[in-house]
Amino acid sequence: MKMTRKVFSTLTALLLACPTFASELPVLQETAFWQDAVKDKVMPPIAGRLPDPPIIVDMAAKGRLQGQQGGTLRTMITRSKDIRQMVVYGYARLVGYDENYRLVPDILQDVVIEGGKFTFRLRKNHKWSDGKPFTSYDFQYWWEKIANNAELSPSGPPSFMRLDGDLPKVSFPDEVTVIFDWSRPNPGFLPRLAQARPPFIYRPAHYLKQFHKDFADPEKLAKAIAKKKVRSWAALHNKRDNMYKFNNHRLPTLQPWIPADTGKESRRQFVRNPFYHRIDSTGLQLPYIDTVEMSIVGKGLVAAKTNAGEADLQARGLNFKDVPILKKGEIEGADYKVFLWQAGTASQIAIFPNLNHADPYWRKILRDVRFRKALSLGVDRRMINRALYFGLASEGNMTALPASPFFSMENRLNDAVYDPDKANRILDEMGYSERRSDGLRLLPNEKAMRILVETAGERQEVENALQITADTWRDIGIELVVRPLDRDILRQHVFSGQSMASVWYGWDNGVPSATTSPDYLAPRAQEFFAWPKWGQYYQTNGEAGEPIDMPQPRRLMELAAEWEVATEDSRRGEIWAEMLKIHADEMYGIGILAEAPQPVVVSNRLRNVPKKGLWAWDPGAHFGIHRVDEAFFIDAGDY
Repeated sequence: MKMTRKVFSTLTALLLACPTFASELPVLQETAFWQDAVKDKVMPPIAGRLPDPPIIVDMAAKGRLQGQQGGTLRTMITRSKDIRQMVVYGYARLVGYDENYRLVPDILQDVVIEGGKFTFRLRKNHKWSDGKPFTSYDFQYWWEKIANNAELSPSGPPSFMRLDGDLPKVSFPDEVTVIFDWSRPNPGFLPRLAQARPPFIYRPAHYLKQFHKDFADPEKLAKAIAKKKVRSWAALHNKRDNMYKFNNHRLPTLQPWIPADTGKESRRQFVRNPFYHRIDSTGLQLPYIDTVEMSIVGKGLVAAKTNAGEADLQARGLNFKDVPILKKGEIEGADYKVFLWQAGTASQIAIFPNLNHADPYWRKILRDVRFRKALSLGVDRRMINRALYFGLASEGNMTALPASPFFSMENRLNDAVYDPDKANRILDEMGYSERRSDGLRLLPNEKAMRILVETAGERQEVENALQITADTWRDIGIELVVRPLDRDILRQHVFSGQSMASVWYGWDNGVPSATTSPDYLAPRAQEFFAWPKWGQYYQTNGEAGEPIDMPQPRRLMELAAEWEVATEDSRRGEIWAEMLKIHADEMYGIGILAEAPQPVVVSNRLRNVPKKGLWAWDPGAHFGIHRVDEAFFIDAGDY
């Protein structure tokens, strides 16, 4: 794998580190699942289905067992839209993280970086799941016909493609080469492609062209628009173009499994991709498992159904509170094991005061860092930890976890140890010393100090933590009112400024390194619930939201921009340290607990699922980084 060391010395080393990939092509073995299709000449034999070269995984070098093909993996989700977890868990990415959190080429054969110029080399003869060629034209179609088409992308190419507001020069010299050329280094580009929800800077052009006005027959396109009851060709195209949602079974993919049904049942089927680009060192094509079956069940039924043996691999929908019933089943002979992984988010539970709250009166209060510190000092994290996790979680602020080189105990404990006396003094000094007869503080407008905290209503530990916090906040004269909402409604409330405060996880990536973009620590995305409108402003180039009007958030933006032009990891590390210190001092998210145990239930028949792991969205894509396509059933031949 070729890579110039001109600019990104550390990142280069990461991409070169591929110790588990063999180099010589082994004797290929036909996949039993597709034997009949090959025999009937409906599908080419295995040699005609692999790219040149495929990724050859040396299981022994990874400390894993050599697998066998076959079997059906059962898992559960609680919403039909969560079939997108197949894209998350499948983790086929242009570049992705390996189990040691190093970036390595995956779909791409290699990447060459020279300053701000990224040259992608594709694997020759790589094919989509329908057998059609995957080439540079699929990148060209996305760039020219989607990202730069005003009807499909009114705001233009996505914000992550802009550097200082400028787009790269993009070219396609041949079928296996794609070049993105920025005027200066762009160290955040490749990590973005490795995310749990990747940006998909390519599309199956051969399929989508039938819905694009530049290529489709006008009469046929008009009929398709009418049939689907949408307003325009662009709406139809966007409806069919669901690479992440994974709900269009006709849309070709590069993931290890492909949809096998129309998505109208409560049990969804996914079958192995016959053109998948990874094989093992014995010549068996991955994934080992033939079929994945996703059952859609009620939110409160996942633990009971898992206990009853209805899942082979399950973590989503399970919480620490489910461990007793799951362990009971394991002890009493259920055919599974319960592993406890560590949560990889910066905080398992965090309260986010909305600095962009629509009410100007409360906005001013929430923006006063003294108030946020008083709220933090009024949270009894130890009591919550003992009540929810038997003391197994880590108490403190939202910050980098100990596994990160940027972990700081000072940041974690800064105004994060229960001290109601100090909290009361701060609130008194702020001018809120007057109280009602019931002990609640009075605001200058004579109203009681009452904070409405909205939640997604999906995690019982959140509700329990807030109940405890309501009692301790009452002791500092503040009433906490909890309002559970549907997840989508919660987001709408936050993004529009209606929400006063909300509860969510902390940063997805709790283990950053110098090569991790600190983008998510700056007001660059509305998804960070403390500053949704600042994030909107950045994401829409000023067309929506509000400009930043506070000094420290402005400094975070400056630092994020500095990181993007830094050429040395030492400087990037300094930037990370300063940004984390600002967050610890300003407390934009009031972290409560981190590193909570996440139960992972694994069938006794299933192999190559690690006993210890990090349950993280980014980086890692939950199971994705642990390569579910390498998991197998020991008795697969009997099923």
